[in-house]
Amino acid sequence: MPPDHTEHPTTAIRLQRGDGVGRLRFVAAGGRTQATGLYQSDPVRFLFPVPERGEPLPAILVTTSGGLAAGDRIRLSLAADTDAVATVSTQAAEKVYRSTGATTRFEVDIAVAAGAWLEWLPQETILFDGARLARATRIELATGGRLLAIEMLVFGRRARGEAFTYGMLRDDWRVRIDGRLAWADALSLEEPLAPAFAARAGLDGAAAMATLLLAGGDGAAARDAVRSSAERHPAVRIGASVVGPVMVARFLGNDARALRGAVIAAAGAVRNRLAGLSERLPELWYG
Repeated sequence: MPPDHTEHPTTAIRLQRGDGVGRLRFVAAGGRTQATGLYQSDPVRFLFPVPERGEPLPAILVTTSGGLAAGDRIRLSLAADTDAVATVSTQAAEKVYRSTGATTRFEVDIAVAAGAWLEWLPQETILFDGARLARATRIELATGGRLLAIEMLVFGRRARGEAFTYGMLRDDWRVRIDGRLAWADALSLEEPLAPAFAARAGLDGAAAMATLLLAGGDGAAARDAVRSSAERHPAVRIGASVVGPVMVARFLGNDARALRGAVIAAAGAVRNRLAGLSERLPELWYG
């Protein structure tokens, strides 16, 4: 049985909660992409390393609190204007700590204009046992715009033998193209979690899972790139399909490190085939 983590009115302590906001826009001028419209409030910070030759302009998201606690909220707004080419990644894996009852919320709004290529490539989110996370990713794409996105979840701190045995996860995606809904997906894990993790048609004992998405562009080429890379990662269950203008790939594995490697390979193959970029993701993925 999970520990009793109910907050009792007579003993509960009012804790400070984070409410971070980050807004960033990329514009193309004179054949180069520049970042503009930056707004950030604790614990959200953006860093801008010098890009490698031939690579997109990078922006690195940092959560200065060192992780997200119950009741914290993060709201991000990312936009790429016409012909902009940029990558947004994270400094490290995001940790969501055990909750005493409140839910951590993470909201991402992404807008991509015609002719733009934007990458949203955060490193994995680690759900501590007892975490409660509600995450929503909303994408607005114009015809001719392209977005490559990753979301990876690790269930528990596996290095110390911890699994995700109680808590809550809600993960929602919405992709609209020219204002019309093109793809929607929602994952909901509520207690008791054991049946979902035990079911062969569910998570089947997985230690980690991931979604790789390409919105806009040649979905069939992206799907084939994912399938080709999957041949080098037999320990990870990988499926990729095309739903209208969206290519979606799913990754499920019993080893989080092996799954991370498969996601890196697949994302690299897609960005190389679709955008002519290097197969290497931002260097922080390899630290």
